[in-house]
Amino acid sequence: MSMFPEFHAIIPARYASTRFPGKPLAMILGMPMIQHVYRRAMESEAFASAHVATDDERIYKVCRELLVPVVMTGAEHVSGTDRVYEAACLLDLDQDSVVVNI
Repeated sequence: MSMFPEFHAIIPARYASTRFPGKPLAMILGMPMIQHVYRRAMESEAFASAHVATDDERIYKVCRELLVPVVMTGAEHVSGTDRVYEAACLLDLDQDSVVVNI
């Protein structure tokens, strides 16, 4: 057992944004934005894992196709932090883990 906690990134992704609907799937240099965010999180080497947390089937499907770990959450969340909390609970992370909302 390590004396340091593991860090886990959770990326809340919502399709129904009022300012930029569909933003997580917007293409940037040939890749969906959500894939860029996931790749950067993993390239940082700070995280033991990274997951996308979404309530949208389109985002879920794209993540699965791209082999990006994804958790389906409820649609009732009023903030990304609420979504991250639900995802962390669903992932059953070690109680000493640190969860980072990206």
